[in-house]
Amino acid sequence: MSGVLQEKVAVITGGTSGIGLAIAHRFVREGARVFVTGRDAHRLEEAVAELGPAATGVRADVSVLADLDALYERVRDEAGRVDVLVANAGIVADASLGAHTEENVDLTLAVNVKGTLFTVQKALPLLAEGASVLVIGSSNSVRPNEDLEIYSASKAALSNLVHNWSRRSRERRFRVNVLSPGPTRTPALVRATGGEADQFAEAFVPLGRLAEADEIAEAALFLASDASSFVTGAELFADGGYTRA
Repeated sequence: MSGVLQEKVAVITGGTSGIGLAIAHRFVREGARVFVTGRDAHRLEEAVAELGPAATGVRADVSVLADLDALYERVRDEAGRVDVLVANAGIVADASLGAHTEENVDLTLAVNVKGTLFTVQKALPLLAEGASVLVIGSSNSVRPNEDLEIYSASKAALSNLVHNWSRRSRERRFRVNVLSPGPTRTPALVRATGGEADQFAEAFVPLGRLAEADEIAEAALFLASDASSFVTGAELFADGGYTRA
């Protein structure tokens, strides 16, 4: 049986671990040809080996515009178009007011805001008519964490950008939406919380648990597929009710 993304070409930035890798696996199972990026060449090689022959890895740092140019040149040469773009690459390098450093602020904004903006802009010449652009936001965009001020602000900026981009859907012939996960069991979250993420979720997430990365991937599949053909400019919170608690 054909998958809902059969013969579609997908590009997923930051696709070597966590939510990005889970989305890549889900898209491959639905028949997509997937290009995944990552900054770490070794982790990228491992991810491609996991994903199998439908996946191509391209080492890229989305904050470096030359890397994005090389990514899309590779996609153009090997696939000719992009049907689904998932701007997932992001970074957490943060603090609270009084402890910010210029280096960490610059890094967070360069990857999360500038990187996402140019990931989308540089894809425009390759986007197929009816393409789905999916920007990975965060529940922190509306429920900011006091220790993640710049990260939270960067994700709120993405929601604003997508709102503006969606107004061009008729002209550009693509849909663009934000998928904002809540607390999700990923290697990055486990490292950041020192193993206390489950207790946090039990206390603050109405569903009483962390999301699994595969659950976020299911939401991404909905927004990538024709099942959401009349959805653009939306922000889907896959957060277990966290932003409404």
